Amino acid sequence: MKVLIIEDEKAAVRNLTLLLQQVAPDFEVIGALDSVADSLDWFRNNSCPDLIFSDIHLGDGSVFELYDLYQPSCPIIFTTAYDEYAIKAFKVNSIDYLLKPISTSDFKDAIDKFRKLSGKGDEQHYLLNHIKSLFHEQHKTTHFLVPIKGDKLYPLSTNSIQYFFIEEGVVKAKDKENACYVIPQTLDEIYQAIDQRNFYRANRQYIITREAIDHINLWFNGQLHVKLKGENETVVISRKRVTEFKQWFSNR
Repeated sequence: MKVLIIEDEKAAVRNLTLLLQQVAPDFEVIGALDSVADSLDWFRNNSCPDLIFSDIHLGDGSVFELYDLYQPSCPIIFTTAYDEYAIKAFKVNSIDYLLKPISTSDFKDAIDKFRKLSGKGDEQHYLLNHIKSLFHEQHKTTHFLVPIKGDKLYPLSTNSIQYFFIEEGVVKAKDKENACYVIPQTLDEIYQAIDQRNFYRANRQYIITREAIDHINLWFNGQLHVKLKGENETVVISRKRVTEFKQWFSNR
């Protein structure tokens, strides 16, 4: 299981890491983030982990500011010194709320709860996956109102979009009919609004769909060069993101 820690106190990060080593040695900490800004950037460039341990007060603001911008699909165990945010926490995919200092027994109970919810063959496994599915589907943009011919707006369905891209500083979308539309939002805003199961943020210039891909070239330095249908240029997937891209491509 891959675990992400969002915590601005180094001592607390060390404590959580030690507790995981004691209670759940099969869990892997893949990152420790100490701010809303760094966390948002991380989620924009990485696949969601299996579990998040999250403090509430970070150096640059409340973690709920992060979850207002990015809604992770995995369970969250909150770890905090304040008890007044429990109700709000459970509205953000939380499965437990641990008060600092965290005891080993409380930590173990939280891990056991997570294992039961994610355990294969368990009735609750189906329930958790169902909740995740619903969570993914909520609040996702299905249409963009795009300006055309001066004073008209056209409802562009996300189902018809092949990919989003930036051209000369302007964000555009190309649909399956090869028509191009200007989108009055940034790529970051678009990516957070759309269903990320169907779209992939390939790099700073492109958000693509599977259907847009003509073929993929393996590059000598470990990169992937994705050739889009009807386009001369290729979209580069960096070596460090190849595994993530392949997982996204196969997980429909």
